[in-house]
Amino acid sequence: MERTFQRPELKAEKVWFDTERIFVQCSDGRIVGNPIVWYPLLAKSTIEQRNRFELICRATGIHWPEIDEDISVEGMFRF
Repeated sequence: MERTFQRPELKAEKVWFDTERIFVQCSDGRIVGNPIVWYPLLAKSTIEQRNRFELICRATGIHWPEIDEDISVEGMFRF
């Protein structure tokens, strides 16, 4: 019998910002932080716009409706 390994999905539990980075805490406890400048639409947005996000796709992605930006949690770990 052949076994396959399925990696668990990275799901966001918390999203926050400081002056230069976006941070995401995942359901497995890991925290990733990337520079905001890597995401041009976020870099140009206001603090208020950044804080108005929604978790999408069973919390595997983050969406900012006002600026039409989407980021995958897994993608944040690839940099």
